[in-house]
Amino acid sequence: MKVVIQRVSESSVRVDGEIVGAIGRGLMLLVGIDENDSLADADWLVQKILNLRIFGDDEGKMNLSIKDIAGELLCISQFTLMAEYRKGNRPSFIRAARPDQAVPIFEYFKKEIAKSGLKTESGIFGADMKVSLVNDGPVTIVMDSATKN
Repeated sequence: MKVVIQRVSESSVRVDGEIVGAIGRGLMLLVGIDENDSLADADWLVQKILNLRIFGDDEGKMNLSIKDIAGELLCISQFTLMAEYRKGNRPSFIRAARPDQAVPIFEYFKKEIAKSGLKTESGIFGADMKVSLVNDGPVTIVMDSATKN
């Protein structure tokens, strides 16, 4: 699994012109699921994300986690994170998990994030989504569960 983590002042996602998820200060997460990913990958990423210290403390140092600031989270499924682009100019998404595998993992990921007690919103898996955000910092981090070992 790959997750692009963006620290935001606010973020929202629209489907068919309607807001289906919106947050204030917190993290917007773009989540890509590989054909070889499992719930263990989701578990590892959830713990890393919830404890990632990328919010400023009283001295302005990145020392606080999303839990420390009682922030909010917006989860967006994004199969294009699995793009293979080494050959040619048209990306291939052959390694992206098919919906029958990806949906349960994405739903599990969201459920585990929400267990933190923090406000957790999401887009709609497979929908044509319009995502808006105000990147705070900017702070953007890419995590890949393939690097956990």
